[in-house]
Amino acid sequence: QVQLKESGGGLVQPGGSLRLSCVVSGFSWDFYTIGWFRQAPGNEREAVSCMSASDGITYYVDSVIGRFTISMDNAKKMVYLQMNSLKPEDTAGYYCASANVFSRKAAGYNYWGQGTQVTVSS
Repeated sequence: QVQLKESGGGLVQPGGSLRLSCVVSGFSWDFYTIGWFRQAPGNEREAVSCMSASDGITYYVDSVIGRFTISMDNAKKMVYLQMNSLKPEDTAGYYCASANVFSRKAAGYNYWGQGTQVTVSS
């Protein structure tokens, strides 16, 4: 059974940092893409960053370029999202998800974690 579970969210002041973690189990992820998505109340779920496990191709939404970094630890089946210089507009529920092929769209992802809340506020 495919499972993804996020951790690492919390309350942080503007300009601060957080590292989100996602542990993945239940499939051979060598051929998968793992994505981080976020959704704030009233907004659509958007792709923040995605990474292909097979070739390392990455994607970042424009608003996080230079501030967020996605990475994988293949041995531990972990995916991380390092978030620096956080802004209030980064406040959202953050979700990790897996897809069979590289995609920037939520509809392309098959399995989802429960999410972790990130709140950026002074």
